[in-house]
Amino acid sequence: MIQLVLASSSAYRKAQLQTLGLPFTCVKPDIDESRINNENAHAMALRLAEEKARAVAKKIPGSLIIGSDQTVAFGEQILGKPGSLDAAIKQLQLLRGQTVILYSAVALLDTRDNSVQKQIIETTVRYRNLSDAQIVAYLERDKPFDCAGSCKSEALGIAILESVRSDDPTALVGLPLIALTTMLSKAGFAPL
Repeated sequence: MIQLVLASSSAYRKAQLQTLGLPFTCVKPDIDESRINNENAHAMALRLAEEKARAVAKKIPGSLIIGSDQTVAFGEQILGKPGSLDAAIKQLQLLRGQTVILYSAVALLDTRDNSVQKQIIETTVRYRNLSDAQIVAYLERDKPFDCAGSCKSEALGIAILESVRSDDPTALVGLPLIALTTMLSKAGFAPL
C-alpha cells in the first residue's frame, strides 16, 4: 500500500488528518514561505501548498504527499501569524468588526507518476466588534499566536467571530478535508 505523508509540522493539520482514521506520517517541509513580488493571497496559498508537497517528495518517493497552506487576506494585506501577545492584540484591533478571507489550499502529490491535484477553499470570516479588554481576555486564554488572524476557531476563538461562510468548514482550521477526501479517493486512497 502506498504511504500517506502530511507535509507539515502543524499540530492543527495533523489533528485534522487524524480524524479520517488513515495511517500517515508527518514530515516538515523545508521551504521559504515568503511572498513572491505582488502575489495575492489566493495564489500564494496554492503555490505554497504544492511547494511543501514537492519538498517532501524528494525525501519520500513512492508516496502520496499532502501539502497545505493558508493565507488570510484583509483587503490587499496578507496577515501572518502574530507570534506574540502584542502582535496578536494589534491584529485583532485591526480586525474587529471587519471581514477577512481565508484561502486554504491543499495539494495532493502522487510521487508514483508526479501528478498533483490542487484545490483552494475560500472562507469568509467576520470578526465581532470587540473591546480591547475582550481582545486581551481572549488572547490570554486561547494563545493563538501561531494562527494567522489571531484566532483558533476550533477553540474559544469561535466566540470572537460573528460569522463564517465556506463550502468546507474544515478549511477554517487549515486543512480542507472535504477537498482532500475527494483527492484521496481519486488517487485510490479512499478513507471509506
